[in-house]
Amino acid sequence: MKRFFNILLVSLLVLSLALTAAMAEGDHRVAKDGAQMQTEDPTMPTRIHMEGGTKILLHFGDTVIPGVLNDSETAQALIAKLPYTQHMSRYSHDFCGVTEDLPYNADEEHYGWLNGDIDYATDAPYFTILFEDQDKSEIYGNQVNIGVITCPLADIAALDGSYDVVIELDQ
Repeated sequence: MKRFFNILLVSLLVLSLALTAAMAEGDHRVAKDGAQMQTEDPTMPTRIHMEGGTKILLHFGDTVIPGVLNDSETAQALIAKLPYTQHMSRYSHDFCGVTEDLPYNADEEHYGWLNGDIDYATDAPYFTILFEDQDKSEIYGNQVNIGVITCPLADIAALDGSYDVVIELDQ
């Protein structure tokens, strides 16, 4: 009888470990977790910018896109470099460019984005401004949100091609 209970106990332990591992695989942080969001106006960024954040201007040639950077370690490292020129190209849902390695807090890394997000992707590293497809974005990991643009999404979505984007403080 004692042997039966030992086998039962070991079986339950193995089952518990298997369930915990399976849950951990599908359990990951996503962009909307803990984010302050607006959903009333789909023409504007989803994320509400941080009060007291650092206002910036991103110059795509003659087009200026305003934004606000947050207080993350990554955003602060970028702010210390401003003014900064970042080469970026248009893709299906973003403008993106390979950038310098920036420090980041692994606890802030997540999957996906919210439309209008300014993110640092830790796997390349990429500097990216995401303006479409937030509903399909959670398959993309290694994102750290560092801010958000503060103009209509159409302002950046209307741009095409590649740019040497000058990022500067908005005085």
